[in-house]
Amino acid sequence: MPDLLKRPFGTHGKVHQITPESAGWRYVGFDLYRLRTGETAAEATGSTEVILVMIEGKAKFTAAGTDWGELGTRMNVFEKTAPHCLYVPNDSDWALECTTDATIAICKAPGNSGHKARLIGPDGITLTKRGEGTNTRFINNIAMEAEDYCDSLLVTEVFTPAGHWSSYPSHRHDEDDFPRITYLEETYYHRLNPANGFGVQRVYTDDLGLDETMAVHDHEVVCVPKGHHPCGAPHGFEMYYLNVMAGPRRNWRFVAAPEVEHLM
Repeated sequence: MPDLLKRPFGTHGKVHQITPESAGWRYVGFDLYRLRTGETAAEATGSTEVILVMIEGKAKFTAAGTDWGELGTRMNVFEKTAPHCLYVPNDSDWALECTTDATIAICKAPGNSGHKARLIGPDGITLTKRGEGTNTRFINNIAMEAEDYCDSLLVTEVFTPAGHWSSYPSHRHDEDDFPRITYLEETYYHRLNPANGFGVQRVYTDDLGLDETMAVHDHEVVCVPKGHHPCGAPHGFEMYYLNVMAGPRRNWRFVAAPEVEHLM
């Protein structure tokens, strides 16, 4: 069985550290910190650009030689308000000090110094409905293709109501054949409400050479190296996930699975 499901190291500190090397791919990195009031974290970006996403809580940030002040207003991710985020380019650094208990996602992909550090959101991020019926979900686009302040990263939040499907109709973005399809690796950082609930994520290729179905729990991450990757939220459990995508070009083009093409 491929090691696509990443469970957190624990409940405190740096609880995820997914690198291209550990994931067996080339572009996407993802870290997650769960920190307490007064605790700190700091990193150099090296060859990667970074978007720090305040999932929950508040923290004071410095990055790229600038004091960005206190970021964060969302104390529970399921408030569904827009997040506070900070973009930091490669060959730079960042540091934070939590002013409340906080959960901070570190989204990483190759950078080439084409952009400056900047705040992202909450202004300019609007919760948007996508889909219909039990395929309805709600999107906070943080840095998708329309935003030009990243070199590689594509980042978005998705809220899926209980009993609904998401990342559906099933689709893949695992070939470099623009504009038909683009190659994008992807991570899903999952949260559940209530937190003791579960969701389901399937990752499969058309030929079923890869065909994995996983129960996902609060704070777990699913890596999608290729194939289709729909999610389901059972009745009674609301699902959130943070998507990080990157590949050789910063465009999101996908192809539907044959069995669901008629739903597109």
